[in-house]
Amino acid sequence: MKEHYLAIMEQLLSAYSDEHIVRYFQEVKENGLTEHGFPRLTVNIGILIAHGKRRDLLPLFLEMMEFCCKTIPTVKAANDFSVREIVGCLLEVERSGVVDKADTARWRGYLATINPTTCYNKFAKTLTDSVRNWALFTTVSEYFRLDAGIGGSMEFIELQLGQQMQWIDENGMYRDNGKCEHHQPIMYDLTPRALFSLLLDRGYRGQYATVIDEHLRRAALLTLDMQSPNGEMAFGGRSNQFLHNEPWLITVCEYEAKRYARTGNMELAARFKAASHRALEALERWMQKAPILHIKNRFPTETRYGCEGYAYFDKYMITAASNLYGAYLICDETIPYVPCADTAPCVAETSPYFHKLFAKAGGYGLEFDWDGDPQYDACGLGRIHRVGAPSALCLSLPCPATPNYRVNIKNPFAFSLCSAVCVDGEWSFGADGNATYTVCHRDTTQDTATVTLSCQFANGQTLTENYCVSANGVSITVQGEGSFGYALPVFAFDGEQHTAWTADAHTLTVRYDGWICRYTTDGTPVDLNRTAANRNGHYQAFVVTGQQELHVHVELFPQEAAE
Repeated sequence: MKEHYLAIMEQLLSAYSDEHIVRYFQEVKENGLTEHGFPRLTVNIGILIAHGKRRDLLPLFLEMMEFCCKTIPTVKAANDFSVREIVGCLLEVERSGVVDKADTARWRGYLATINPTTCYNKFAKTLTDSVRNWALFTTVSEYFRLDAGIGGSMEFIELQLGQQMQWIDENGMYRDNGKCEHHQPIMYDLTPRALFSLLLDRGYRGQYATVIDEHLRRAALLTLDMQSPNGEMAFGGRSNQFLHNEPWLITVCEYEAKRYARTGNMELAARFKAASHRALEALERWMQKAPILHIKNRFPTETRYGCEGYAYFDKYMITAASNLYGAYLICDETIPYVPCADTAPCVAETSPYFHKLFAKAGGYGLEFDWDGDPQYDACGLGRIHRVGAPSALCLSLPCPATPNYRVNIKNPFAFSLCSAVCVDGEWSFGADGNATYTVCHRDTTQDTATVTLSCQFANGQTLTENYCVSANGVSITVQGEGSFGYALPVFAFDGEQHTAWTADAHTLTVRYDGWICRYTTDGTPVDLNRTAANRNGHYQAFVVTGQQELHVHVELFPQEAAE
């Protein structure tokens, strides 16, 4: 498994040509070190060299590492992220003996001069300070220095950890968004939990170790239910849909597999090991096409489609490899991998901070958001995945009305799989934040998972949505007074390839990457002739209409099954 992680790290590095690396280094030498993308690239080259890979880059690595170690203590350049990774790389090359001891001793000397108050951007000065995930990166960086004998202060580390405890919710999930407490991003829950896992696995046993470990245990059990059947982490909030997402999920699952193996609970250890494999397979699926891109679409890299301003290729492409190295460090290869399908029915719900509901059965998985952040998400059913199916085929995340990331069309409205009512000739969707969702019922049987939600619109009309998930697909029933509709996204374009889709009196069919998404309804499909965009691409907006009771059935299946 560890060798597999290294092989994928090497493949991720291959997204940077040798010329790209040289050009990037020249730009940093000319403009100065301003952020953590370049140290991260340096580190991953060094780790691979230490393990006998990419030895052709050794002379360039020596220059890059010298530059990073010498520069980091003297400038504020998001070193909160970089120091942990630089120290990890230093230890790897020391163990391998591939670098002269004089070089590694000099690098240690540079890093030993780090003063946390002048090197790092974010850190707490008191236990009540409002500093979130950056301070945790700083903490783990300082612990790695301390553990490696290159400085670091346990007093500083304990202060940071004490301040961090206030951001953890009742499920052990991390609340990173201080600007809007009720819109917490999923990636910025997972990242701190991966950092906490690295901290404990590295040997931290200070005053907060027990409480951190308990938070990790509770959150990880929920994360098993949150993971999509095809291995991907949940959608929600900023920095989502990048290739670096799943590596942190893998890291968390490796830590939990180790926890349960240590206590003799091999059943749960196997479940977490299998979850890490599913996440790894999800990552590898996105790496199968050339060129390798850092986000889950096929738009040219230079367009930055689906990216926030900070989420550019040079920073986030190599981040996938860096995060995967966390899983490499934690991975215990003595724990056997026993393949187990993610098919057992389950329904799970987060706290209101994250406002997510999950339902899985028979290889299908649903994710609802009842209070979507309008800059990143939308309300309603934002995801239907099936094991093996392309994640964007039906919908992998909603289309926000005003995305805080780059798309190439103007979204006409917030869009998801959701109820809709017609007001003065215009459709109003449950995806819109003006509608109010309430979770009414949730249940599982041996073969199914069911959830019921109500959606109240601004005009007072209330519709009840019932979802039943099984191996046969997703059955949706919408009930209410009068006429209404249900919105359906039809995947149209991934940035490179247009899908093939057709519509008739009661069926919508989408063909993409050897798979089919089929919507069957007793209502009438209406093409709104509008296109909505999310990070994955473009979706044609349809509404199926009916009265009193409306039925929609969703199936995802391989194209050969229809031939």
